[in-house]
Amino acid sequence: QVQLVESGGGLVQAGGSLRLSCAASGSIFSINRMGWYRQAPGKQRELVASIANSYSTNYADSVKGRFTISRDNAKNTLYLQMNSLKPEDTAVYYCNARRLQSDYAWLDYWGQGTQVTVSS
Repeated sequence: QVQLVESGGGLVQAGGSLRLSCAASGSIFSINRMGWYRQAPGKQRELVASIANSYSTNYADSVKGRFTISRDNAKNTLYLQMNSLKPEDTAVYYCNARRLQSDYAWLDYWGQGTQVTVSS
């Protein structure tokens, strides 16, 4: 099992910045990839950014150049630095950890989510 706890959300004005953190614990050694997802009211959950154990990263087009995902393995913590925030970035942000199982199916772990609200 893997436990994920997010922090760092809040209310910010458009153009501002926030940094989200996700503290991981449990069977961390089994994780292949971590990422951030978000879900706005009435919309589906979407991938924001992800990072593999190789440190390769992937970003949604809507956040490229504004958001940066990173990880500190010594602290077992995942980060999302969000700059130049826009009202459309308002959502609940979820930390995700993925493990590739022996049958090649992905097993997902989720945090409880942290609210990010960007005012115009």
